[in-house]
Amino acid sequence: MAITKENKTRVIGEYRRTENDTGSPEVQIAVLTHRINELTTHLTSHMKDHSSRRGLLMLVSTRRRLLTYLRRSNLQSYQILIGRLQLRK
Repeated sequence: MAITKENKTRVIGEYRRTENDTGSPEVQIAVLTHRINELTTHLTSHMKDHSSRRGLLMLVSTRRRLLTYLRRSNLQSYQILIGRLQLRK
């Protein structure tokens, strides 16, 4: 269920702005999306895992707040990111 170090560095490498970027909204949203996708597949086979469901809901709300911030601050980057991550907005 947890994101491995290799997967996290791969996701960060794909979505970072500069060489040392690990905290930009784009990177944070991409990492959260990866974790959300993994938790979603976990919950399809473990339907009674309510603690993971709660964690999933918290991740989704955090991603939603970051997406709102990115849309307010940089609309072009927001549109590119939701296209790359295939998010509905």
